[in-house]
Amino acid sequence: MKQKRIAITMGDPAGIGPEVVVKALANKEIYEKCVPVVIGDYEALKDAIGFSGLDLALSEIHAPAEAEGKYGIAEFINLGYLKAGGWVYKENSALCGEAAFQYVVYAIRLAMEGKVDAVITAPISKDSINMAGHHYSGHTEIFAEYTGTRDYAMLLASENLRVIHVTTHCALIEACRLIRKERVLTVIKLAELGCRMLGIDNPRIGVAGLNPHCSEDGLFGTEETSEIIPAVQEAKQLGINVEGPVPPDTVFVKCKAGLYDIVVAMYHDQGHIPLKLNGFQWDEEKKQYKSVRGINCTIGLPVIRVSVDHGTAFGKAGEGRANEDSMLDAIENGLKMIENFKGI
Repeated sequence: MKQKRIAITMGDPAGIGPEVVVKALANKEIYEKCVPVVIGDYEALKDAIGFSGLDLALSEIHAPAEAEGKYGIAEFINLGYLKAGGWVYKENSALCGEAAFQYVVYAIRLAMEGKVDAVITAPISKDSINMAGHHYSGHTEIFAEYTGTRDYAMLLASENLRVIHVTTHCALIEACRLIRKERVLTVIKLAELGCRMLGIDNPRIGVAGLNPHCSEDGLFGTEETSEIIPAVQEAKQLGINVEGPVPPDTVFVKCKAGLYDIVVAMYHDQGHIPLKLNGFQWDEEKKQYKSVRGINCTIGLPVIRVSVDHGTAFGKAGEGRANEDSMLDAIENGLKMIENFKGI
């Protein structure tokens, strides 16, 4: 694993991205498994190391092949969008949006050229990248566009719960319109692929319904009968181990109990809410999160992309309070995917 090179994008400089990146790289175990290369800006990384109180040196390189992977030294490619004191924490801006967007595009190019084995992404601000003129709703869509991928899906994982989404960043009323047999079938196939990339052979897939109680035979809607059930039936004919639709209020409980390896969720919040309830743990005494576990990855790409499963957290940016657990999870699962991707 030592030879594996991963690009880690720094995320929005005004958020907690730079902080969770440098905190993750302060863990010696990472350097025993891979050679990490940060794509970002020197000033933001230096600032994050300072307010986090880390004993971590910075070393600028110009290509991933130059990285030596020595613990205690964070090697980075400096894209030079920021000057000292030239950005404001906790605020959206076109400057930070442009920087964050270019970090991602640069890393995608490295992956497509085979210069890195995976891309790990820190959080970006959708508002900021749109302020900069890049009209994407998130990482998933950027990666799809810049890799020329048509069929893809967002997969989230936290311990014993995994979800993959039929629709993501769109209005709820639009999500309902997008629930079509062809798309549901595509995501069931991507669910199987994603599980295999995570090391699960012959995964058991549970497909959530869209409507309460899976519409009670048409009392509360028709999508289950007209779109979801036909997709599940065709997937079974293809030899996929899939069941559904299962009522949304029980399917995630069944997955966490071990009856399924992954759930196909119909829309963004249907999948995100249970995943974050499973992975985020609050310390009432300290009034802070004691654990922020989970990953977000894009399945169907020609490259491996894994991200933290949280946002920019502007409320705590620049203060040294961010939790790096999700970044560590992202790196660990990215390395797992590198190994499994070879045999698929």
